[in-house]
Amino acid sequence: MVLCQDFTLHTHTNEFDGKNTAADMIAAARDAGFKTIGISNHFIVHPTINRTKLYGAAVAGGYQSMYSTSFSEAMAKFQPHYEELMKLQDKNPDIRILRGMEVDFFPTSQWQDGFAHACDVLRPDYLIGSAHFVEYGGTVCNVHDMAAVDAKTCDEMLKIYWQNFKNLAESGLFNWLAHLDLPKKKKLGTGKQWDTTKADVVATIARTKTPVEINTSGYKLGTGQPYPDDKIMKMIAEHNVPVLISDDAHHVNQIGMNMDWAYMQAQDCGIKNFPCLQKILDFRGKRL
Repeated sequence: MVLCQDFTLHTHTNEFDGKNTAADMIAAARDAGFKTIGISNHFIVHPTINRTKLYGAAVAGGYQSMYSTSFSEAMAKFQPHYEELMKLQDKNPDIRILRGMEVDFFPTSQWQDGFAHACDVLRPDYLIGSAHFVEYGGTVCNVHDMAAVDAKTCDEMLKIYWQNFKNLAESGLFNWLAHLDLPKKKKLGTGKQWDTTKADVVATIARTKTPVEINTSGYKLGTGQPYPDDKIMKMIAEHNVPVLISDDAHHVNQIGMNMDWAYMQAQDCGIKNFPCLQKILDFRGKRL
């Protein structure tokens, strides 16, 4: 049983890039002692997203449904998914089931207008802001692409990546932000030269009062660090940024995994601001 919090909100199902059905994930959350589970599949919309290198791997893995080239396409995927979750709530009155989405943010007015319309139609319970992709040289790139270019180009991509997180916080669209230092997945952006940039991003997050998750999927890298690492967590603590713990579960066996460990590590870094579930759900649109 997870002791640090009685909810898990960052989870994925097999309709997108998870391995198990929503019903299976809900049952696993109940078995782990959670009172609330949120299903937050990827909402990634960009007109050229199907030209990225990662898209081929997604098709091969059977999870291309997480990518959409238009908001109408994404809404067509999420509407039946959300309807299923509402039916599952009726069948499982003993556990609260929330409808979320993990959103890849693109800093254009056209994207924001399309996203606002999608939210009006779908009415998600919460939104997780993330940045798996950056636009560079007219191309949508991810951390795998960053690792495949020369050092100068990679640094330019990383600057855009961190600027995206400032834009995420300043947008006021999201209940919280996910895995800030994702590039470390490919051992990128970990040097001391990035400390000032990261401190500036955390200061922006603090100014906008945006919560941040401590994401236990980072432990899979074998470094003993979640997303974000100790250095960023200490910055978060210094600014008293609100924090929640997330398992980023893509499989029933990952529900609640290492959440207590991450909670203790966050406390060791000085983090004390762990808001309750309702406060987290209330953050979006009420803080700027």
